[in-house]
Amino acid sequence: MADKVRVRYAPSPTGHLHIGNARTALFNYLYARHEGGDFIIRIEDTDKKRNIEDGESSQLDNLTWLGIDWDEGPDKPGEYGPYRQSERDEIYHKYLNQLLEQGDAYYAFDTAEELEAEREAQRANGEMPHYTGTWRDRSQEEIDQARAEGRPETIRFRIPEGQTYRFDDMVKGEVKFESKDISGDFVILKNDGSPTYNFAVVVDDHLMAITHVLRGDDHVANTPKQLMIYDALGWQAPKYGHMSLITNAETGKKLSKRDESILQFIEQYRDLGYLPEAMFNFITLLGWSPVGEDEIFSKEEFIEMFDPDRLSKSPAAFDNKKLEWINNRYMKEKDAEAIADLAIPHLQKAGRISDNPSQEEMEWTKKLISLYQDEMSYAAEIVPLSDMFFHEDLEIAEDAKEVLEAETAPVVIQAFRDKVDDIEPFTEENIMAAIKAVQKETGIKGKNLYMALRVATSGEQHGPSIGLTIEVLGKDKVKHHLDQVLAKF
Repeated sequence: MADKVRVRYAPSPTGHLHIGNARTALFNYLYARHEGGDFIIRIEDTDKKRNIEDGESSQLDNLTWLGIDWDEGPDKPGEYGPYRQSERDEIYHKYLNQLLEQGDAYYAFDTAEELEAEREAQRANGEMPHYTGTWRDRSQEEIDQARAEGRPETIRFRIPEGQTYRFDDMVKGEVKFESKDISGDFVILKNDGSPTYNFAVVVDDHLMAITHVLRGDDHVANTPKQLMIYDALGWQAPKYGHMSLITNAETGKKLSKRDESILQFIEQYRDLGYLPEAMFNFITLLGWSPVGEDEIFSKEEFIEMFDPDRLSKSPAAFDNKKLEWINNRYMKEKDAEAIADLAIPHLQKAGRISDNPSQEEMEWTKKLISLYQDEMSYAAEIVPLSDMFFHEDLEIAEDAKEVLEAETAPVVIQAFRDKVDDIEPFTEENIMAAIKAVQKETGIKGKNLYMALRVATSGEQHGPSIGLTIEVLGKDKVKHHLDQVLAKF
């Protein structure tokens, strides 16, 4: 095994980047960078039926968006390529032939119907379905006859008998399997001529000098099969670490693509206007914990302190509220221009502003967005948060109506209305000066002053800075709202 740490993320281009896969990529990336090692991207694209057209580009694009870079991959060829399994057929066949010659693998010609009938019979007898080795010891004559008949041809790996397989898992500790517990000799070359996962991954990891494999807990059952192949080929296996499953924090159930209460793909969070550095932070905390109580760290800080010994054995709870809280923390610190760039497309999509705004409309929009920068959990929230700015008539929230029932409300609202026409320019500074003048004239201050004016202009009890809110509403709309309220007294 190489002295230098080499890890890989090996997605199948059968879909877009899922949260669970993003975590696998991220932990491998952090480990490689922490150790000064190499992080490799390998595309496992042998499942031709399930591959989608933009699957690979989507994976790479979303990894880049998250802030993950790699040392070798299909777009960064190195000495261990090719980096797509579909381009490695010649390599696989070399080692398939070796296993066949050694007697560690054999040709099998079972039809799908025969295999299903075998499984049905086993289930009927209360047995776990398994392959019984129908073609384990067939003669060359029988093999030739099967080929002549055009029967589906596969290659199966011959499971050694009476063997115990142990490995020291980086997360789980010692894991042990008995060869008799594997469900029969397994396929390593499918009848379409493509290698299966458990075979190809061994060849690829060995030839790419992979030293450590960090992957999800659902891969544990694959590990003994892979160890058998390593042994048969006389190779040393990498160090394995199987990360805990991700669960829904509300239900406690394993995160499933059918769980519609949680968005499953990185692209969906991008579309909603989440920040990549916030997603990086949140995902890193799914099954890994830093020393201490802090939860907000930069990528560089995560790289410096990443320790696989702190990977959790317990399931990682995906908590939407925590993600929103983390993203809000990053939104508050982000440059206002960057937040505007994220939020503007959502206002355009909602028909709130034009697709090609004038300079004046753009300046107004940026002021509007700045009102809510500290409040937004993600950029798409600007649409519901800013509703009141796009209603012609004042819409008073139920919980705000009692504010206008105070004795002093008509007094301060009328006094402010009398000053609005003369506020020029209609800026936050001048608006606040007018409110101070109302306080001086009427002697009414505090909640009775500010709350009444906030409700009378915006319809809400709470919100951003009152002066800037009134400025962004604009003089004409503010006058209209005040007149509406005064007409009801």
